[in-house]
Amino acid sequence: MTARILVVDDMLPSVKMLAAKLSGEYYEVLTAMDGPSALDIIKEKQPDLILLDVMMPGMDGYEVCRKVKGDPETAQIPVVMVTALTENHDRILGLEAGADDFLTKPVNDLTLFARVRNLLRLKSTLDQWRLREETARILGLPEVESGRGAVSLDNPSVVVVNDSEVESENISDSISSEGGTIALTAGYDVSPATLAAEDPDVLVVGLKPEDDEALRLCSHVRTEETTRHLPILLIGDEDDIDRLNKALEIGVNDYLVRPVDDLELRARLRAQVRRKRYQDSLKESFLHGLSLATIDSLTGLHNRRYLDGHLKAMIARARDGDKPLAFLMIDIDHFKKVNDTWGHDAGDEVLREVSKRVANGVRGFDLVARYGGEEFVAVMPDTDLTLARAVAERLREMIEALPVKASEKTGDIDVTISIGVAMLESGDDSSALLKRADEALYRAKAAGRNRVDSLEA
Repeated sequence: MTARILVVDDMLPSVKMLAAKLSGEYYEVLTAMDGPSALDIIKEKQPDLILLDVMMPGMDGYEVCRKVKGDPETAQIPVVMVTALTENHDRILGLEAGADDFLTKPVNDLTLFARVRNLLRLKSTLDQWRLREETARILGLPEVESGRGAVSLDNPSVVVVNDSEVESENISDSISSEGGTIALTAGYDVSPATLAAEDPDVLVVGLKPEDDEALRLCSHVRTEETTRHLPILLIGDEDDIDRLNKALEIGVNDYLVRPVDDLELRARLRAQVRRKRYQDSLKESFLHGLSLATIDSLTGLHNRRYLDGHLKAMIARARDGDKPLAFLMIDIDHFKKVNDTWGHDAGDEVLREVSKRVANGVRGFDLVARYGGEEFVAVMPDTDLTLARAVAERLREMIEALPVKASEKTGDIDVTISIGVAMLESGDDSSALLKRADEALYRAKAAGRNRVDSLEA
């Protein structure tokens, strides 16, 4: 995932070292040597993540962080404090100032990149919800109370999964002191359905030495739609840093190292509650503002009217961040034959089933819409041509592999799709991008259907 990262440090060697490491991973790197300069860059360039030194003359990192998090326009930019300070007190000050994480110099490369990738994924999801909210406003949908302001941290709800009764009780006492509610379970076989029913703000999981039950649970929670965005806080041992970093890669939001400091635990929990409730408020605002004018009543997907407005915003965001954007035009092969043979009710069921499979086959922040008739589109930010074609091929195989059962009378209906893939190019507007995807789709259909094609090499 490409991203723009700001490195802030008054020590030039530290700036150069971090910038070199990040550039080597193909991130765009901005640099600043003091707090005021950093704030100017943040306002002008809107970086995707900030690596911020604490000890700087004049305006220290804590003050910079408070200013960033106090501005609604920049509050959701992840901030990672990077410093030589090692006391728990220093970490807690950073977290209380709004920092999303705290790394100690010298920074372990694996830990750094795991943290960076994790926070960038979280920000990407929030960005897409904010973008959808803005699209709804542009379309003139009813405005509701937005989640851009401060969110309440009162009465946090936490589920703890841990085989250590002592550690669970300590966590429970800490959360209770925050006025929160807690559910404890000693086994790792808790299901995502059970968690979804609890609807907690945070899931806290204890990592057992030399046992991957906790990681399997985290992976399962993250892959299920009902719990995909539930924040997960993992607790592990200091000598288990490799598995803790692996946990970040599979979607865990944050981790703590034993022995757990009570104040740090509460600070990190508050950070996760804040992010969860902010995202929930964005989602609620967006969904509440939608109307039938932007939703296809048959499939439940966005319709062409919504696509026209939102695609322009997605293109603008891709250009601002110099990031790739992929566009898939999807057509159900020989759909007229379905209607003619089995009737329009069967045809409607095929449309509903295909739309459901396409929507489930892409990421949560990708845009899927019904373009019209038997055509659908998927717009995928931060996606290059190789990945776009791979996703398209997976969707094609998914549709072909499982017939649609429209009714007992019709039985199974074999369905295939053709897909045209286009990438956003310099000078493209939404019409040009759509036209090239349509041309690629025409090539796929002309070549025999049930295939993926693109104009790009």
